[in-house]
Order: sequence, then structure tokens, then C-alpha cells
Amino acid sequence: MEQWKRILPEIARMAIADAFGARSLTPETLSRLVTEHPELAERRAVFVTLKKNGALRGCIGSILPTRPLIEDVMENARAAAFRDTRFPPLQPEELDEVGIEISLLTVPQPLSYADVEDLRRKIRPGVDGVIIRLDGRQATFLPSVWEQLPDFDRFFTHLCMKAGLPGDCLRMHPEIFVYQAEKIEEAR
Repeated sequence: MEQWKRILPEIARMAIADAFGARSLTPETLSRLVTEHPELAERRAVFVTLKKNGALRGCIGSILPTRPLIEDVMENARAAAFRDTRFPPLQPEELDEVGIEISLLTVPQPLSYADVEDLRRKIRPGVDGVIIRLDGRQATFLPSVWEQLPDFDRFFTHLCMKAGLPGDCLRMHPEIFVYQAEKIEEAR
């Protein structure tokens, strides 16, 4: 794995630590990192996942590449730590207890399909992340969600409900977009 990818979880950890007052990501440090790894200046989208004792502790990300990778990692790391509404904000003493995982996303592509059976043939479980969009509602599951929901029907039922739609929303022919993610786990 390229060095610039290996440091993404480290950047996420420093961004969270800085929110607690560490001051490790100074403007000089950020400038040096981007100079050494120009890929960090490219517009890329990431999800940052925090796990504590193997359980989800926060996960926030961007679907579209709208800002430089280094900024997306830092902002999503802080959001996963402090603004994931499913969890209380991370406390300073928890930082050493959480593992950090970065999902580096490809740009989502629309997936045309005729009906549910056609969609079933085209979706690649474990490979494709999926965005579902219908009536102004939208939700996504990263490719890693297939590990918990390996069955197509259960995966899409949960995805529909996450979007605030009926569990059988596929019958309403929502827009589907797919993307892939490279998972980068923190070396600890």
C-alpha cells in the first residue's frame, strides 16, 4: 500500500486529538504532509469509521469528492468522533481505545436497471457501496455493510429504511448509484 494511504488513519487520529487540544496538525505540519504526499491535495471522498472493542463508535463520511483529501479526512474524523448522533461525543480518555478505519471512495456511478431481478444481477455484494435515492430521500451503505447484511433483500430493506422509505422501496424503482471503497485500517 502506498505511504500516503497508510498515513490517512494517522491524520484522522491527529484531527481528533487536536479537538482535545493536542495541536499536532499545525499549518506547518499540514503543508509538509501535502508537499510530501501530493495525493492529499486531490479531491477525494472518504468515510471515517471509529470502532471501540470491535463495535461501531462513530462513522461519518462524504459521498462526493468536494474538498482536498486531507481536509475530508480531518473533517469526517471529527464528525465521526463528535457529531454521529447515534453515539455520545467521544471523550478524551476513549481516544486510545478506538481503532480508526478510512474508506477511500470512488466517485458514485448511476446504475440503470429494469427491475429488482435485474438489479440483483448487477449489484456486487461485498464490492459495491450503494446509494439509494427516491422522493428527495437518500441513504448509503458502504461496501463493508455487506459483511453484516450479506443477503440482497435484507441489505436493501435496511438501506430503504435508513433513507426513511418503506423497506420494500425497490418496488418504486429508486435511483441507484454504486461506488467502491478501499478500506485502510490503522496499524496499531
